[in-house]
Amino acid sequence: MTSRSSLALHIIVITVIYFCLSTHGGLLGWQLLYPIRLFVTFLHEFGHAAGALITGGAVEYITIEPNSAGVTSTFNGNLTVILMGGYIGSAIFGNLLFYIGARKPKWVKPTLVLVIAAMLITGFIWFNSLFTTAVLCGFSALLYFVGFKTKYEREILMLLGVASVIYIIQDFNVGPTSDLAAMENQLKFIPAKVWMYIWLAIVLLILAFNLKMLFSAKTRPTETLKNDSLRPGEKATRKKLNTTRRYNPIKKK
Repeated sequence: MTSRSSLALHIIVITVIYFCLSTHGGLLGWQLLYPIRLFVTFLHEFGHAAGALITGGAVEYITIEPNSAGVTSTFNGNLTVILMGGYIGSAIFGNLLFYIGARKPKWVKPTLVLVIAAMLITGFIWFNSLFTTAVLCGFSALLYFVGFKTKYEREILMLLGVASVIYIIQDFNVGPTSDLAAMENQLKFIPAKVWMYIWLAIVLLILAFNLKMLFSAKTRPTETLKNDSLRPGEKATRKKLNTTRRYNPIKKK
């Protein structure tokens, strides 16, 4: 199986399993997807925090609630960027996780370290509830174990990335309701429903760009014949390229 077909298979399998669990899984499906919902909530709230920080603001606290809702308290900064950072920022984070897991194997472990660091900062520096800190510590321990004690570090990033993006798109008219209302109050000439579709369109464009990047990468041949200027009766020698790599990643030219 080629790298592209393997990648496509990963996407299809994760998508099918996700929709089967979410639409036909009942209580068991809800329970199995519950960690994904909490992870997306973390990405969403961390997106708000990032929006505040990059526009000169500060973060007071972040809360993840048991029903997978979330709250981020910030002060100063650009409110428009902060609000958009939740829904759109979480989509950017999810796509980055998927892309790195699929195409950048050398970046996987550093990325896991950054995600774990972000979770621990959120849980302890921006502390607001024991549930939030417990959830983020649990996720951190799980990511550390899978990423550094098993051989499935790429798979966990791809799973979290794809599942997060699917959930974000599926949740476009529910999850960011309060953010959309705040955007309407901030820019009164554009109603919340219009912002909802603008944000959804941006997220879909980000996903389309990510998929284009993933599937447009060219594969390099694993071996080539070195047969230039051969003398009569001389056999061609073979030059092997990356034949010992475990994942044989596709490299962009």
